[in-house]
Amino acid sequence: MSLPLVVPDASVLLKWMLPGDEEPDADRSLLLRAAVVGETIRALVPTLWLFEVGNTIARRFPNQAPAWLSALVKFGLSEYPPSQQWLAKTLDLTNRHDVSFYDAAYHAIALLHGGIFVTADIRYATRAKGSGGVVALGEWSPPRAPAAPRRRR
Repeated sequence: MSLPLVVPDASVLLKWMLPGDEEPDADRSLLLRAAVVGETIRALVPTLWLFEVGNTIARRFPNQAPAWLSALVKFGLSEYPPSQQWLAKTLDLTNRHDVSFYDAAYHAIALLHGGIFVTADIRYATRAKGSGGVVALGEWSPPRAPAAPRRRR
C-alpha cells in the first residue's frame, strides 16, 4: 500500500521553522511535518522549494538562516525534477487560474501524481480549486490510520 502524497508549498514549509505563535495554521503545518517525519504520508516538492524558502528566511531571519535552512534540508524531502509533462501542467494552471508559476509548480506535481497540494495561500487555493488536488493548510487534516484487520472467529 502506497502512502498518501502531499505536496507542501513554500508557505507551509516556512511554518515548519518560523515562530509559531503569530503564524496562522502553524499547528496544521506541524501536523503535516510530523506525518512526513513519521512516514504516514509521502512529501514531494519541486526543485525550486529551497530557493523559495531560502529567499524568505535569509531576508527576514538572517541570523537564524543557516540553522533553519540546514534543518529543512535534513528532512530529506523528495524533489520532483522538471519534465515536459510537469511544465505543460504548470503552464496550464498558471494561465487558467491567473496564478504564479511558482505556486502552480507545486500544484502540478500533486495533480500529476494523484496527490494533494497543501498551501497556506488561501487566494491560490480558492482560485485553483476547480482543477482539484489543492487544499488550504487550515482545511488539511492528516490521513486516518488504516483500521486494523478484523480477526476471524
